[in-house]
Amino acid sequence: MPLIDMPLEQLREYRGITPCPVDFDEFWDKSLEEMRRIDPKVELIPADFQVDFADCFTMFFTGVGAARVHAKLIRPKNLTSPRPAVLQFHGYSGDCGDWQSKLGFAALGFTVAALDCRGQGGFSEDVGGVKGWTLRGHFIRGLINALDGHPEKLLFRNIFLDTAQLAKIVMELPGVDPDRVGAMGGSQGGGLTIACASLVPEIKYAAPDYPFLTDYRRVWEMDLDVGAYEELRIFFRKFDPQHKRAEEIFRTLGYIDVQNLAKRNKKFSAVQAIPDAEHAGYYARTSTPCRAGRKFGPGGTPQRGGELHPEQIKGEVLMGTGLMDTVCPPSTQFAAYNKIRAKKSVEIYPDFGHEGLPGHGDRVFRFMKEL
Repeated sequence: MPLIDMPLEQLREYRGITPCPVDFDEFWDKSLEEMRRIDPKVELIPADFQVDFADCFTMFFTGVGAARVHAKLIRPKNLTSPRPAVLQFHGYSGDCGDWQSKLGFAALGFTVAALDCRGQGGFSEDVGGVKGWTLRGHFIRGLINALDGHPEKLLFRNIFLDTAQLAKIVMELPGVDPDRVGAMGGSQGGGLTIACASLVPEIKYAAPDYPFLTDYRRVWEMDLDVGAYEELRIFFRKFDPQHKRAEEIFRTLGYIDVQNLAKRNKKFSAVQAIPDAEHAGYYARTSTPCRAGRKFGPGGTPQRGGELHPEQIKGEVLMGTGLMDTVCPPSTQFAAYNKIRAKKSVEIYPDFGHEGLPGHGDRVFRFMKEL
């Protein structure tokens, strides 16, 4: 079998080398608090594309930093009881995709929401406001600010929070069972799937394929900081040509490394109720208990509760990976996978790289069908 990384038995044990900042958990707790205080001002606009069995909407909501974030939303018609939902996340530089690619889940009676990442190929807003390099590359966007003591300026911090905000919005939609929501995506979408499942442990199923945004230092040491990871090499050439700050740079990137999110000890969930009455018009805190930790808001509307969880990713995880992947090396993917403590499985394609994995799309569909 060809080998471009560690042998498989070592991959199954590898846990990453990119350092985790000492205040990592606190950083994400505060970030979630900030997100939960936002009135998302959800706007649903009927799309030009429509089908007989579902309603299609262009969705906009307000994320952190006051950016307006775009997603496509499909809601099945004629539901008689709450049904599952699936969140979809796209690859690096892409967009949320065509409507037809989501209709299989809608035909099952599932709500489908597909996010556009800020500043990439769709219609989400990147509000900017960072120092340094912005010509190319998003995981280094805001890194100069972060090195100056402001890691909240990292763009992917905001994109990760957008995945959580989308999950929160979808879980509150009429006709959605909030305990039966899944997340899926490949490459960048795989990394965002892990981030979403970490920040929103109520996610029941997660299907990340060959995830990007994990174990940056390992990529660098393998001399694979090209292609999707090229911005890492660019950053060193522009801002640290003698690598004098390499440890600091990788420790700072640790805030947005999904292998660290995979093992995060939580204090808050993204769908906890906010702690003050100022925003009572949307996700309000009340004291009336409901099933599974949910609470009732104004007018008897069910709201998510504030129960704490001993670990972040609680839902079942199905990952797909190719062992010839030179874009997101297998070891970086396993660095995240091996830190997930929930029920999990990985489908391995020995002769495949960063590409479609035969039969795996059908496998993911069947997996999500069980929500």
